[in-house]
Amino acid sequence: MYKLFLAFLFLQIGSSTVLAAENVSTFDLNNGLKVVVIEDHRAPVVVHMLWYKVGAADEETGRSGVAHFLEHLLFKATNRLKAGEFSSTVERNGGSDNAFTSWDYTAYYQRISSNRLGLMMQMEADRMKNIRLTDENIGNERKVVLEERAQRIDSNPGALFSEQRQATMYMNHPYGIPIIGWRHEMEQLNKTDTLAFYKKYYAPNAAILVVAGDVNPADVKKLATRHYGSLRPTIGLLERKRVLEPPHLAERRIIFEDERVAQPYVVRSYLVKERDAGNQEEAAALTMLAELLGGNQTTSVFGKALQIKTKRALYSSAFYSGLSYDETSFGVIIVPSPGRTLGQAEEDLDEVIKNFVRNGVDEEQLRRIKMQIRASDIYAEDDVFGLAKAYGSALTSGLSIADIQSWPEKLASVTSAEILTAAEQLLDKRKSVTGWYKNQDDKGSN
Repeated sequence: MYKLFLAFLFLQIGSSTVLAAENVSTFDLNNGLKVVVIEDHRAPVVVHMLWYKVGAADEETGRSGVAHFLEHLLFKATNRLKAGEFSSTVERNGGSDNAFTSWDYTAYYQRISSNRLGLMMQMEADRMKNIRLTDENIGNERKVVLEERAQRIDSNPGALFSEQRQATMYMNHPYGIPIIGWRHEMEQLNKTDTLAFYKKYYAPNAAILVVAGDVNPADVKKLATRHYGSLRPTIGLLERKRVLEPPHLAERRIIFEDERVAQPYVVRSYLVKERDAGNQEEAAALTMLAELLGGNQTTSVFGKALQIKTKRALYSSAFYSGLSYDETSFGVIIVPSPGRTLGQAEEDLDEVIKNFVRNGVDEEQLRRIKMQIRASDIYAEDDVFGLAKAYGSALTSGLSIADIQSWPEKLASVTSAEILTAAEQLLDKRKSVTGWYKNQDDKGSN
């Protein structure tokens, strides 16, 4: 039922989806709740999505996993609803619901007939302030999240490798701590810490409500004022100010060995800039760079050089997601062909990157990528859930409505010179972590 946002290995281009400005409106309630309304009247359906501007990177030191743990617990009892009654009510009314946690946000959503919007607001407002936790709830759900970690992370060598690389990338910033938490700290999750986190961050002035679908702003405002307007804000809640990542002065390398590894590969990640409010140009260039280098297995720079021309790789790619409150990462990956070692595969990556910087951007390929992105935006406008998610994730990552709506133009206007400037960062390994993923018995992969 619950969805955890993990640091997936194969990240792809971040969606640039936005809707025309005239279809999006916003207003604020007196208690600080920001509301975004996205109109789409083609079907009598609405997505009600409540985003909290708090995630795993906002947890206190030593209490990793509490944000995701609390996400689970919000499906338990409130002062008005029995445990499980929230989701059963949504289902009984023909809808569906879920939730997810990231480093920068926690979100809860329902998809349902638009004439049930008021009911969704009533229930979501109730659990913003009125959850009822017992020691039994805490103990049982702690077992659930520990089992989730066992299944998704501990039993998956690829996930463990990704977790180790993430921890190596960030020396000081909490992005180095897994969203689900470290097992030894998850085992200590308790009611006191969880309720303290809930009372501080689950408040209207720490939340953004996104309503997308067959609605009009005036009706949404009336309903939001009725159901959310009386909720008290957290007094003295400040804007997020996390510890800073110090300068990276030396490249880092890890070798992850596990007997369960069937296919070895190399991944290198670089610490790079995220999309910032009013300053998205570098992120746009990095987005295009990822597409040019590894966005397509047959037409990308990596694909043509490593998979088609030389047959040195079975797979190659590049990935970047600029939606992040603080500095994020740009990554490249290569799965070597049989007979080639991981050391040779890493040299192959370096060679192609150097040649790209030396030879420049293929202007025709850049033009095609820009057209493909624009086409995907047009198709994506048919998905109200995707639109709600695009706005919510961007706003809780520190961007504004104007930033969201200008993003497609930023991508369309990226120049070859800006892309090459971004690519030059890949020549400096001092901000990088290179990871080798291999079977512990494979002695010939070095």
